Amino acid sequence: MFAKFKKKNNVQVFAPLNGQVVSLEQVPDPVFSQKMMGEGVAIMPVGGDVVAPIDGTVVLISKTKHAIGIRAKDETEVLIHVGLETVALKGEGFSVFVNEGDKVSVGQKLMEVEWELIKDKVPSIITPIIITNSTERAVEYADATTSAAGETLVMTVSQK
Repeated sequence: MFAKFKKKNNVQVFAPLNGQVVSLEQVPDPVFSQKMMGEGVAIMPVGGDVVAPIDGTVVLISKTKHAIGIRAKDETEVLIHVGLETVALKGEGFSVFVNEGDKVSVGQKLMEVEWELIKDKVPSIITPIIITNSTERAVEYADATTSAAGETLVMTVSQK
């Protein structure tokens, strides 16, 4: 008589940076604006540290320190890609405070960025926050326009 309903786990994704929240379509790079890497949002940073947007495990730190990937318990994967064409900086201006395999919590400091240094060396410091496995997920966007690192909800992700 009573059906068992499988409870969907939602992952709340918080802003990893202080700044202005914009749609991915506004990112001046087709890889992000055309959502080739997945659904998400972007933040135009106003300074400060990059913090964990979800509770999870660090699964990727790019060799050039400009990108960090975190996987939640439900397998949702979030990529923080600081700036555009920042791979060319070869790590200059980035200090990472976590290692692959580390467990992190929302708001935990992941990286420091020397914003003034990198701002003049790359096309943009806009930072995409991508759900890299969004084809398997439903992404609901919050209506935030400004963000406080680790505090402002920007997306809720659930399994389809």
